[in-house]
Amino acid sequence: MKKELTNKVFEYYHSIGVYDRIIFKEKINNKIEELEILKKEIENKSYIYNKQKENLVFSDGNLNSKIMLIGEAPGFNEEKLNKPFVGEAGQLLDKMLAAINILRDQVYITNVVNFRPPDNRKPTIQEIQLFRPLIEKHIEIIDPKVILLLGSTALESFFDKKYSITKIRGSWLQIKIKNKVYETIPTFHPAFLLRQADQKKFSWEDLKEFKKYIDNNNILNAKIN
Repeated sequence: MKKELTNKVFEYYHSIGVYDRIIFKEKINNKIEELEILKKEIENKSYIYNKQKENLVFSDGNLNSKIMLIGEAPGFNEEKLNKPFVGEAGQLLDKMLAAINILRDQVYITNVVNFRPPDNRKPTIQEIQLFRPLIEKHIEIIDPKVILLLGSTALESFFDKKYSITKIRGSWLQIKIKNKVYETIPTFHPAFLLRQADQKKFSWEDLKEFKKYIDNNNILNAKIN
């Protein structure tokens, strides 16, 4: 009798959405806590570039989004504002997203490396490998349904030197972390497009493919798992 009453109470609260809101709130809180723990782990890597933990550039966007963008490493402006993609490359990224009817606050953005390398140079293979477990953990926490890899460093972080960005961009690849597979598509980094404007036409094709997958799988409206 008691069990039957409990089930009826559960069904009632579930029907009016109270139970779902409670569970949703708990998951949000857990995600925030997990991200804070990860942030502290990444802060411990500040020694790699002789940085302070305050120089950490962690992420931007919607932590509940099922669309994740991963770039290379922060630059001067990003380090100054502690936010990825806020300089010229960031402005171009915003325009790229807008071209496929996606707003910045509808995605979650981070980098493979979360500290600015000296002279804005590309992270070395060794540096990428040091950060790899952390970006993988970052993906696990956000749990996206699709990932856009921006540039060769992001591509190398998950596939080493197996692919060339110029040859593989626009193709679907799978990132496997533990027992879960994440669909991803690589394209050129916005900073590269600022230097090589003639390559924008290729990124446009990649973005259209990316948006097609998002629409076909109703990802913009996907709820947190």
